[in-house]
Amino acid sequence: MTMTSAGITRRQAIGSAAIAVFAAALAPRLALADEAAVAAELKKLYADKPMTEGRIKLDVPQIAENGLVVPLNIDVESPMTAADHVKAVHVFADGNPLPQILTYRFTPESGKASASIRMRLAQTQTIICVAEMSDGRLYSAKAGVKVTIGGCGG
Repeated sequence: MTMTSAGITRRQAIGSAAIAVFAAALAPRLALADEAAVAAELKKLYADKPMTEGRIKLDVPQIAENGLVVPLNIDVESPMTAADHVKAVHVFADGNPLPQILTYRFTPESGKASASIRMRLAQTQTIICVAEMSDGRLYSAKAGVKVTIGGCGG
């Protein structure tokens, strides 16, 4: 068994280096988004285009006992005609590793701008939904979700 000048074996040194490399690669993914990260994503998508509250109904629990499976239902009021329809719905969260959770795309053939998902939330946070209309208008809605640990608060 060969020892280094620090008094550890070669195998221990290689193992420690591997762990350090793995941790360095994983660390950026462990950081959580915040309101500024969401704002930056929105600015990237829409520049300074105004957003109006309304037309979006978010159905998400105020308290989620399990952050691994939080249900989210989205309904956007729209006639869904060729001249007036929802093109896309973007969902953001200000407490997950990446601020943008998902994007749904719609066409007039969709018939209804409605979608459901079960999402993972890392912690208590705000869900932000933006509906992009065919004429360029933007609508937004927000909902807070408290993620508890085993139903005991967290």
